[in-house]
Amino acid sequence: MRVLSNIAGKAVGEVDRAADRWLECLGQPEEARGRNVVLLRRVTLNAGVAALLLPAVLTTLLPVSIALPVGATVAVSSFLIAAAATFGRGGRSTPPVASAAADDLVFSACPGLALMLDPHGLVMKCGGRDRTEFPAALHDPCGQRLAELVHVSDRISLMHALDTLRQGQDAASVMVRVQRVYSAEGRQFLHACLEMTAVRRDDGELTTVFAQMRDVSGEEALRDEAALRVTEARSAHEAKTRFLAAVSHELRTPLNAILGFSDVLAGEYFGRLETDRQKEYVGLIRQSGAHLLAVVNTMLDMSKIEAGRYELLAEPFMIGDVIESCRAMLDLQARGRGVTLTARTAKGLGEVTADRRAVKQILINLAGNAIKFTENGGVVSIDAALVGNDVVLTVSDTGIGIPENKLALIGQPFMQVQDDYTRQYEGTGLGLSLVKGLVALHGGRFHIESRAGEGTVVTVTLPADGAGIEEAALEPADPMVEFPPRLVKPVHGESADGAQKDEQDTENDAAKAKIA
Repeated sequence: MRVLSNIAGKAVGEVDRAADRWLECLGQPEEARGRNVVLLRRVTLNAGVAALLLPAVLTTLLPVSIALPVGATVAVSSFLIAAAATFGRGGRSTPPVASAAADDLVFSACPGLALMLDPHGLVMKCGGRDRTEFPAALHDPCGQRLAELVHVSDRISLMHALDTLRQGQDAASVMVRVQRVYSAEGRQFLHACLEMTAVRRDDGELTTVFAQMRDVSGEEALRDEAALRVTEARSAHEAKTRFLAAVSHELRTPLNAILGFSDVLAGEYFGRLETDRQKEYVGLIRQSGAHLLAVVNTMLDMSKIEAGRYELLAEPFMIGDVIESCRAMLDLQARGRGVTLTARTAKGLGEVTADRRAVKQILINLAGNAIKFTENGGVVSIDAALVGNDVVLTVSDTGIGIPENKLALIGQPFMQVQDDYTRQYEGTGLGLSLVKGLVALHGGRFHIESRAGEGTVVTVTLPADGAGIEEAALEPADPMVEFPPRLVKPVHGESADGAQKDEQDTENDAAKAKIA
């Protein structure tokens, strides 16, 4: 009995394995196969019993030659009918059709163009919400290789992306172009971003690839436009360089001659001027030439700062001497306008380390502006004090002041406070812009406070030991409006003007004092 039981158990096991392989070939899911194997085992056992008993029963009614084949046929037919009925009931209890329909709906609702590819890039299924917006070649590409539908120069990158998926990557992205009907706008290709995701079996083998293609032609057009704007900006920068070279040579050289000869005439070295009007005209020529030379020099200094070519020479010097020098230089201009100019240096303030020429230029510009916009009877003060490790320079006045809504614009090239004052006071609005650039090169801070009709206070804070000069060279300076205006900053090392090498070492301090 034990031997018969073992034989029966082995037979049942073989039947179960055979049934499971058969159902797997039919495509049934694993969770449904276990239940159907049990039902199939029962049907098989019943059919086997029927195949033994039915012929024996029929031999009592029919001859043996007829009873045996008829009994076997009836048993096999009953087995097939019972198996079909069993799988029919089991099929009605599972919803594979509904699940497949839901997957198709999700696949068709994906943005862009959705594709199912085999591991070699052959399109097996196509869908997507925006499918009709792609070229006609992609409306129904099933059975074709995706690499054959894209531009020939993009096929290598596409096949490389597929190869990375076959080698184990879970996702890959590639930019491709697809040929489309040529339009009047000249857009011959559709630029698309192809995102691919690997679908693998439990053992890690790649079975399919889900690919989603999105139209990025608009983004590509923006990139092209940005590249065009960069090219135009570089062209404008080159034009500015040529312009500044012409300014340096064609304006500064004759201006120096004008100033020199006007000084000769004013000094009456080759004969006396007969009338006071002649002396007045010579003085106006000298004054106008000095003002124009100051504007040209300021433009060149601004260009050097903006291009990162302005070199500071840090040296220790007495800040009090520089302040007194600026006061003496501007005192005549202040008295001519009826303005009192004072200079005060805090006790104990000795040497500071900075660029002496640049600090002097800062004070001349600030004090010159203050004198220019202060009415008769007003006061302009230049103060210096040591606060911690910083030297604080303050230029204050009791002039016309600046409206609150204009303070944010102060320091922009050619910016004047109010239109009605631009006709009353000479100047180009470059002075404060140059001051902010020089302060930034020293690693310092620029601050301005003002009230319309009450006056203005400008505070410049510079490191007293000159350490800010090195830090400013390593770090980008505070953002300021560039002059001349342009779209992008120059690449480090590009020259802002080709003629600054021949810039004269000497400068006209009196002319600098008249910068607006």
